[in-house]
Amino acid sequence: MANIKDVAQRSGYSVATVSRALNHHGYVSETAQAKIEAAIADLNYVPNGVAQDLSQGKTFTIGVVLPHMNHPYFNQLVHGILTAAFSSAYQISLLPSRYDVAVETKYLTQLKRKLFDGLIFASHEASLQYLTERQSWGPVVVCEDPGDLPLAAVYPDRQAGYLAALQWLKQGGIHQIGFLFARPADQSATTAAALAAYRTLWPTTKAPLVVTDVLTYQDGYQIGTRLLAQGNWPQALFTNGDAPAAGLQAAFAAAHQPAPQLIGQENQLAGRLLNLPTIDNHLTEIGQQAFRLATEPRSPQPRLCIPAQFLLPSER
Repeated sequence: MANIKDVAQRSGYSVATVSRALNHHGYVSETAQAKIEAAIADLNYVPNGVAQDLSQGKTFTIGVVLPHMNHPYFNQLVHGILTAAFSSAYQISLLPSRYDVAVETKYLTQLKRKLFDGLIFASHEASLQYLTERQSWGPVVVCEDPGDLPLAAVYPDRQAGYLAALQWLKQGGIHQIGFLFARPADQSATTAAALAAYRTLWPTTKAPLVVTDVLTYQDGYQIGTRLLAQGNWPQALFTNGDAPAAGLQAAFAAAHQPAPQLIGQENQLAGRLLNLPTIDNHLTEIGQQAFRLATEPRSPQPRLCIPAQFLLPSER
């Protein structure tokens, strides 16, 4: 297989001149360009795209680090990132992490080696401080509030959405509330924000029911079955997605029992069909903005907070 040195030898020009002709970067006379293109055709030479990108200081690839795709949060976020990428010269590489710090560090090391032009962390196990300290390796964007850390971020104002939903429940006379989330509060900013909103409205009430490892319709159905077997459940159940809420609804319906008041998240089709209230965190927009921050790095590090919306069935 021919390489750039073969093209240089066949055309009679230096490797540097051939490189300029290939990359259309720097001056190359019309005569030299024609002879180099003829040599490329004679040798059936195919330029190394990676090498060309690196010569320009870019790979035009953004890595998206995410633990899994089992929740609408990640699906909608990736949809937004891809939507933004379609109108650009960039491609997207999905990087599964399984919440493994060693795997996340591997991707950061690849960023340092210039295999990516930037990384977007949809969620992560490594600390925000850890990510902040590695920004010298390349643009890093997170999808949560980094607090005082100088880290590029775009995220929903989750607590505002949670407060609006919980105030609606309180006004309706509901005070026994359970929460279904993916991870516990010490590992998840989402769960922590929901429980902080709860404590704002019920500061003296005992800790609410919190169930973790909830992601899917099936998870919601299993938890509903478990609550029915126990014979005791809260007046309302706040879930981390419309699909788990739909699973809960189905479990109670199968037992011919009225379901507690259910509140979902992410404004999914399942929730619309069941007329459930939900919180829309506008994740598609967040994904689009995360892509922009990763491809247009600025200093100081920008952060964008997108308001979440509590939606009643009539507003969906």
